[in-house]
Amino acid sequence: MRLKSNIWVAAYLRRCQTEGVFGAVRRRGAEEAGAVFVKVSLLDGHAMLYVPAPQTAYDDGRPVDRFFVPAAPQPLPEPAVEERLTKEVRFDPDAWIVETEDRAGRHFLELA
Repeated sequence: MRLKSNIWVAAYLRRCQTEGVFGAVRRRGAEEAGAVFVKVSLLDGHAMLYVPAPQTAYDDGRPVDRFFVPAAPQPLPEPAVEERLTKEVRFDPDAWIVETEDRAGRHFLELA
């Protein structure tokens, strides 16, 4: 069983804080199992968006972990990322949006 989304988000933001990266919850979703989307602003008008990995990325040995995949291989203009997030929230109103700011693009996520 995975950690509740609200607990995972709190721990993730604490991790960012300990690394000197500003992060905040932009949108609260369902506390129990809302999908989490992470936007990493590069502070130059571009951002990376990390979305939940497909269920096929999970294995039986690590069922509690949350894995992410980048929405695009390269940073996108921030308006494009915002458009994608708007679509995701329309599709899944229980989704969380977490945003961090880091010029180096550090994300501290487990990638699938």
